[in-house]
Amino acid sequence: MPLTAWHSLMAAGVAAGLLVGAAQAAAPPPQPAQGPGGAGDRAANVVKRGVGRAGAGTFAFYAAGAAPAEGRSVVVFLHAWGAPNPQSYGGWIDHLARQGHLVLFPRFQEVNRTRPADATGNAESLLKAALAELANDPDAKPDPKRVAVIGHLAGAPLAANLAADAKEQDLPAPKLVFAVMPGGIASNPKARGIALKDLAAIPAGTMVVTVIGDKDARAADAAARRILREASAVPPERKLFVRALSDDHGFPALTATLAAPAGVEAAYDGGAIKLPPDPKDVKPPPFKWSADMALSGEQQTLVAQINNARTDALDYLAFWKTFDLAAAAAFAGSDASGLKSNARFSDMERWTDGWPVKRLAVETPRATPAPAPTPAASGAAPAARNAATPARR
Repeated sequence: MPLTAWHSLMAAGVAAGLLVGAAQAAAPPPQPAQGPGGAGDRAANVVKRGVGRAGAGTFAFYAAGAAPAEGRSVVVFLHAWGAPNPQSYGGWIDHLARQGHLVLFPRFQEVNRTRPADATGNAESLLKAALAELANDPDAKPDPKRVAVIGHLAGAPLAANLAADAKEQDLPAPKLVFAVMPGGIASNPKARGIALKDLAAIPAGTMVVTVIGDKDARAADAAARRILREASAVPPERKLFVRALSDDHGFPALTATLAAPAGVEAAYDGGAIKLPPDPKDVKPPPFKWSADMALSGEQQTLVAQINNARTDALDYLAFWKTFDLAAAAAFAGSDASGLKSNARFSDMERWTDGWPVKRLAVETPRATPAPAPTPAASGAAPAARNAATPARR
């Protein structure tokens, strides 16, 4: 037999073996029918609308029909840098809307035209305008006492900033900050990225949950711990650090990458949702380009991954379910210690062959250390200064 023919037969055999193996491999757990992470009301129609104006708009999503008497709880969804189309997160948004939330997706970035330094202010002004426009809408009816913020990648520091700025900006204080795969934080005032506000201004009653994966985890780990640490007014019992673990026991494998929280759903394409036009008498501010507006090569790769992500068991159980449980606890005034002790919070259910999917790792972060005492003032009595100064030898 010619060598090339033998190679072809071998390749065909390997491919057939892989197909048979995939067919026989255990499948991931399906989405729960109801409850946290569940499919919710599949019969409901989800309203998809734009509020604001074309140049400064927010997408709003909620189940059709009149809101409950108390209004709808509000989930503000802050996207990754370079991913301003809600369809990239359509799976999660659809789940939230079918759970009864009013989902607000501020389009705080115009790709390659918005500076990271302007993102926080953009998100805050868009959110304020959207809440004001929807306040008297009987179907949307936002409840300002029940607000949660989800941030993915660069959206995570924006979520923390929004919570820190809420009082100053006359915005409802979020009960929950849910920061997923945090990133994009500027390391110093001159560095590229989102500058963190004074997170010590986040109220003590806020719940702060950070979620990272175990792939490309180093930067997300550091960013998550920084957010938790700098939110110093929030006590440890109201904070959680969660790590989702990849699992290749079955097929398709579950891989906890930076793009894993995304899940494309074409029904949520922002291009198909009309925003009111800009008023003719309103001129846009003069545009001045700067280098930090452009996506870096790494950011372009990550955006491509986000825009091609599909929902899987990590979405249902590691992200959607944990948010649902955390939001319910935060809105009820409970702390995060109850979530940590709840076996359901970290449970990832089982592959179809009965083997358990790797559970979430859940930690309570250490208390933020108290600031070091200030040195004695220069005007202190000489005896006091001498007592604090060791004798020279």
